[in-house]
Amino acid sequence: MPSHSAYPQLTDKPGALETAAAIRAGEISVSEAVDAAITRIEQLDAEIDAVAVPDFERAAATAKAMDAAGPADNQPLFGVPMTIKESFDVAGLQSCWGHEHLTNYVAKKDADLVRRLKAAGAIIIGKTNVPIDLSDWQSFNTVYGRTTNPHNADRSPGGSSGGSAAAVASGMVACDFGTDIGGSVRVPAHFCGVWGHKSTWGLVSKQGHDHPQMASRDGFVAAHDGVLSIAGPLARNAADLSILLEVGAQIPLRKTSKPLNECRLLAITEYPGSPIDASVAEPTEAAIEALIDAGVHVDRTSPLIPDLVTQQTTYLRMMNTAMARGAPAPDGSRATATDWFDLLDAQAANEYQWAQLFEEYDFVLAPPAPVLAIPHLDDAVFKSTIRVNGQDLRAGSGLAWAGIATFPNLPSTVLPIGAGNYEGARLPCGMQVIGPQWSDLDCIHAAEGIGKILHG
Repeated sequence: MPSHSAYPQLTDKPGALETAAAIRAGEISVSEAVDAAITRIEQLDAEIDAVAVPDFERAAATAKAMDAAGPADNQPLFGVPMTIKESFDVAGLQSCWGHEHLTNYVAKKDADLVRRLKAAGAIIIGKTNVPIDLSDWQSFNTVYGRTTNPHNADRSPGGSSGGSAAAVASGMVACDFGTDIGGSVRVPAHFCGVWGHKSTWGLVSKQGHDHPQMASRDGFVAAHDGVLSIAGPLARNAADLSILLEVGAQIPLRKTSKPLNECRLLAITEYPGSPIDASVAEPTEAAIEALIDAGVHVDRTSPLIPDLVTQQTTYLRMMNTAMARGAPAPDGSRATATDWFDLLDAQAANEYQWAQLFEEYDFVLAPPAPVLAIPHLDDAVFKSTIRVNGQDLRAGSGLAWAGIATFPNLPSTVLPIGAGNYEGARLPCGMQVIGPQWSDLDCIHAAEGIGKILHG
């Protein structure tokens, strides 16, 4: 069996559930856990710049009150200090999505997800950095500065939940919640060597995750989640992902926990128009071979795979239309209502095709992105190119590996599988474990099983 690269870990700090267990056992107090997290941020964040909006004083006061009160029932995250993406509303904190002219927006109440996390006992100690309008695989803006990758300061941590992944990877906090429409949870997890989960669309509420330009209007109330976009957790282990997802979920999730050696897996490592770099291909192939050697059934092709070229085209059209909210494209064209219903029809057909594939397979394995952590750019990645096997390719083509799960509204867990050499640097590499709709906990469980085979 070819050896796969070691999984690069930056910290041995405890995870969320481990921290909560230590607090319940009386080994540490909530105040001590919060103070330790704040100290780590103060020591590390000058270089990484992950925490955009700290909330240390209120966190310390909350911790003191929780120590006095003790844990209540149904608080699996009791006393756990964590961060959340800047774009989520936290009462009393700024949310500007990277825009200088929107820094006067201060949320009046918590987003639904924030309320759920607090009810479960978590303490939000700050919000993490994003690119402008959450629309890049980097995380920089003139308000908060540039977040760097904790593994290599010259590289991006990904985006748009790059601050989230950097905070978790560096050990500042045990966990965070981000959002994903173009790989914005999965790519940072992949770039930073942590675990991330793209939830089934609609599973986790995004109420209170609204552009501040709209949210600041008098009487504004968002009545629906935007198409394609989801909220999903980042952590350093599978168990923490699972509990974060269960806390955030609006509906109960089923969990079969089928043993990996009883599952049928399909590996998709080729996408027309989006080749993967050798730095991603090598650890991916080593991981697949390790699974096969361990007795896991992995197919490399199937006639059930939908037309990926058509999927990528319609995914990009739907995502761009949704993010522009129907505004004219650069060429002046504007999507009509008929165009939008056609996209919804195409998405429904694509969902059906993937459902048929999952009648045959339990999970699909795929790279989260065609490259590892990219060097910092002065402009948005998607206005530039990415280097793949020595060639410069349109960065937008790399979105195919995000869209493979996003367009059909599928859950996808990213786990770290090793490392590769990309453009002169050794960097973490992840893998997606994609399942049928609502199989979120099973995706995480399968990813955990894969991780045990790869890393023991």
